Amino acid sequence: MTLGKSSEDYLEAILILHQKGGSVRSVDLAGYMGYSRPSVSHAVKNLRTGGFLVVDENGCLCLTEQGQTVAEKLYERHQFFREQLIAAGVDQETAEQDAHQIEHAISDISFQKLKQKAQQAG
Repeated sequence: MTLGKSSEDYLEAILILHQKGGSVRSVDLAGYMGYSRPSVSHAVKNLRTGGFLVVDENGCLCLTEQGQTVAEKLYERHQFFREQLIAAGVDQETAEQDAHQIEHAISDISFQKLKQKAQQAG
């Protein structure tokens, strides 16, 4: 299953919510993302079918190994670009929005090269 931007956003949001407070339910995800519960339910179904998450007996969303890998990759990119943009003088809100767009658009090769370059400079 190829993930689109929306599905990637869901995985990243589940990772963030899990890091903040442990268990994550669909209602938590809906509130965090500002989406309706039916929209979240549909996305969760697709992510379950694709093998990116499971729902436990308490209704908690748990990333599979595959889902965790994707979510961590996206979150790393997001943090990197947000930090780089802020360091370049971009305001916090714009940096957050732009980082969100860039994280989905950049290839793995380009991201790794930029990350290496930033580490060498720092």
